[in-house]
Amino acid sequence: MFIKEIKLKNFRNYDNEIISFSDKINIILGNNGQGKTNLLEGIYLNAFGKSFKRVNDKDLVKFGQDFCRLEIYSEDCRGDEEKTEIVIDKTGKKGIKVNGVKINKTSEMMDRLFITVFSPEDLKIVKDEPERRRKFIDRELCQIRKGYLKDLNDYRKVLKQRNTYLKEDYVDEGLLYIWDRELSAFGSRIIKKREKYIEKINEISSEIHSSISGGKEEISIKYEPSIYHTDEEKYFNEIEKYRNDDIRNRNTSKGPHRDDIRIEVNGTDLRKFGSQGQQRTAALSLKLSEIKIIEEEKGEKPILLLDDVLSELDSNRQKYLINSLESNQMFITDTDLMAGVARNLPEGKIIKISEGRVEVEI
Repeated sequence: MFIKEIKLKNFRNYDNEIISFSDKINIILGNNGQGKTNLLEGIYLNAFGKSFKRVNDKDLVKFGQDFCRLEIYSEDCRGDEEKTEIVIDKTGKKGIKVNGVKINKTSEMMDRLFITVFSPEDLKIVKDEPERRRKFIDRELCQIRKGYLKDLNDYRKVLKQRNTYLKEDYVDEGLLYIWDRELSAFGSRIIKKREKYIEKINEISSEIHSSISGGKEEISIKYEPSIYHTDEEKYFNEIEKYRNDDIRNRNTSKGPHRDDIRIEVNGTDLRKFGSQGQQRTAALSLKLSEIKIIEEEKGEKPILLLDDVLSELDSNRQKYLINSLESNQMFITDTDLMAGVARNLPEGKIIKISEGRVEVEI
């Protein structure tokens, strides 16, 4: 599936714009702060119903306006067209329709259109905090595993309730027992799906990383759960072991919210000892692996959003990235298309943005 056209009204810094796209490569140029990333946000909304940035929905409405509207037109491999309409008012209330049919939950938008974002922040996935690596897992699993998003949201809801209660002056263990049973149900399923996903990522990234490094490096991706049980009862028994510690520390110490991924190259922990070049190669391998998994499991080529990331990669990594994805629809933002970068890109469409307006389409 690919995005054909987007209509933006009062979205971020856009007044009223209609932008059509190539089904291959779309290069979005403009100085910083002109609306390049905002455009990618609008495209991303079509798949997830929310931004890929940490913002409230109300922040997507242009300042001083009562609402924003996005209309996104896409086409699948059979030639069937789809229209998604998203309206958000200034309070953050959101309405979504797909082909005129109202969508009640954003989770209902999953499994329609597959989108992967690659930004400079993703290049830090190896060395940054565990939360970034957990998000890397969760974002893609929400797209390819039915029920994962619900389990994740339910787990987070119960976890928040439990942590809030643990801060009370008096804690009733009987009440904790009820929450712990729920955490065990959701948590064990989350761990099982994460474990299988990381096994697949490890298998695919190993081949990709070897190719990028010319066979000089061998990458290993290992899942490090804080509770290593996919069986609900065993998971519950593990929580019980730490219940007194949790009461004393007023926080839930074990569960999927504490998980991590260990990334090694030639047996060395990249987070602690890897060079910047090694860390970026590993990040590139991870992103390309998740794209490959989507293609294998869903039979669709995901759309790739490259947000100011090409300039962060050297020419060899640029070439590998572009050559690997030349059959996917891509959206690439940059401040200036340097000659060296341009030579690595196939033919496509160039869109120049200035202050929320399309100045030139080539």
